[in-house]
Amino acid sequence: MTERPGLSFPVQIRFGDIDSYGHVNNVVYLSYLEDARVQLIHRALGEDAGAGAAEEDSFHDLVGVENFTLVARHEIEYVKPLLFRTDPVHVNIWVTGIGGSSFDFGYEVAEPDGSAVYALAASSMVLVNRDSGVPVRLSPAQRHALEQWKGEAVPFRRRR
Repeated sequence: MTERPGLSFPVQIRFGDIDSYGHVNNVVYLSYLEDARVQLIHRALGEDAGAGAAEEDSFHDLVGVENFTLVARHEIEYVKPLLFRTDPVHVNIWVTGIGGSSFDFGYEVAEPDGSAVYALAASSMVLVNRDSGVPVRLSPAQRHALEQWKGEAVPFRRRR
């Protein structure tokens, strides 16, 4: 595992996540990615808060009640089967790109020490106004928060 500027979150594998082949079902990975994404955007910015944000604010707070973020796209590359176990797996999440009203997350589902990677993934998110459904430009405070988690593109094998 490469050192990334984002964060790592443990995810507990549930028995119901396992399919008839004895490993985590492919669709369950989307739930793991969502768990990490929600934890990241609700985490207090702390010392990384820039102008227009307080240390106790989260990215979710910066989005405000008038807007929300929607998933526009997911891509997952399954690297190695993940079997049921009682120890959590970790989802590493970081920002790979920032556009006008969109931003991209990269993910790695892996052992906490990086000794095994089970999946690589990417999500494109769009900031949208709740009332109009129209994309909204990211504010300077939102951009600053996202920049704190910025890292390399997801190292998908098929793109090398």
